[in-house]
Amino acid sequence: MKSIPLWDLPTRLFHWLLVLAVTGSLVTVNLGGTWMLWHERFGLAIVGLISFRLMWGLVGSTYARFWHFIPGPVAISAYLKGEWQGLGHNPLGGLSVLAMLGLLGFQAVSGLFATDAIAFNGPLYRAVSSGWNDTITSWHKLTEWFIYGLIGLHVATVFFYTLVKKDNLISPMISGRKIVDDKQHKERQGGGAIALIVSLAIASFAVWVASGGLLPPPPPPPPDLGW
Repeated sequence: MKSIPLWDLPTRLFHWLLVLAVTGSLVTVNLGGTWMLWHERFGLAIVGLISFRLMWGLVGSTYARFWHFIPGPVAISAYLKGEWQGLGHNPLGGLSVLAMLGLLGFQAVSGLFATDAIAFNGPLYRAVSSGWNDTITSWHKLTEWFIYGLIGLHVATVFFYTLVKKDNLISPMISGRKIVDDKQHKERQGGGAIALIVSLAIASFAVWVASGGLLPPPPPPPPDLGW
């Protein structure tokens, strides 16, 4: 048995910052009122984080890359039979990562176009018609319940693996290291400074676009004629 570097620092920071951003967005949307300003900020943070993770899944280190953990039918079958061996996300864990990224990404992007029809409009509200605003807002509200379900399933699974199967999934996401059989050891590669800079640049650009950076400025208010 030996301790190996598993999750790189950018992957771990992404994970915990996403936890904070999602928690913040769910709390603030339920508080409503002026807290909706913070709900928007948390939503923009989620857009940036997911954009970063999508890029990091291509250029990051070994165990963070999609090709390493997105499973095919053979891997899923082997895992269900108890024959799968590997490091990082197991086949079902890989599918849950894709589901989480997809659902949270949809929720964050749909929120950019949403409105409460009273005081809050998303930063891209002006980019679509009012009919589409209403439709996307309904999707945004409906998806919230799927997020609660997926988060509950994710937390339950982590505790099941940690407490029942004695495979601690929490500690490696904090320390970055995992104790494994020496035969499983595979050196982590990639994910250097250039890959990090590129991923951060793409995430920053995504946040700028999501904030309305490509939209023309709104028309000025009509002049006050003093009537």
